[in-house]
Order: sequence, then structure tokens, then C-alpha cells
Amino acid sequence: MFFCRLHDGYGPLGVDGLDDDRIALYMLAQRLSLTAGPLRLLDGDFPNRAFMTGIAEYNLTKALELVGA
Repeated sequence: MFFCRLHDGYGPLGVDGLDDDRIALYMLAQRLSLTAGPLRLLDGDFPNRAFMTGIAEYNLTKALELVGA
């Protein structure tokens, strides 16, 4: 997702008028994507497995927080 790379530069690209539910859905989709990507890498022979596992677990925790689990 490109907005992960823009950091503070993402603000000018924002869209006015998005409702809170839509923003929550986008945040959940981002967290799920940031969980799935590292898990796909772990299916192969990625050299630093602990690092990728940490990224996946962090984003999974954040996704679960978003849904109140």
C-alpha cells in the first residue's frame, strides 16, 4: 500500500468527507494486508523469519484491536 511509504506526505492526498465507518474499514484492510504479506513471505525460505513473524503478529494484534476482539 503506497500510503505506508508516504508517512507525513499522505495528508495532501486525503479525501474530505469520508465517514468514520469507511475509514475504520480502510484501516482494517491495511492491517490485514500488513499481516498477510509477511505470512506469504514466511511460506518460503525468507532468511529473517523472526523479523517477519514480529511484523505479522504486530499487525494482527492491531487488526484484532480494531474489531474489538
